[in-house]
Amino acid sequence: MRDVLELLAAGETEDSILEDYPYLERDDIRACLSFAAAESDHPILRTAS
Repeated sequence: MRDVLELLAAGETEDSILEDYPYLERDDIRACLSFAAAESDHPILRTAS
């Protein structure tokens, strides 16, 4: 998963990742993104102005 996220962050396209990792499917890449988004979920606190 980390490899996929790092490749996306470096600007690689889904198509190029799928070419380099033929055992992955497009849904696998989306699952990585979904998991990363869920892991980074945190409450946003607003300060009083």
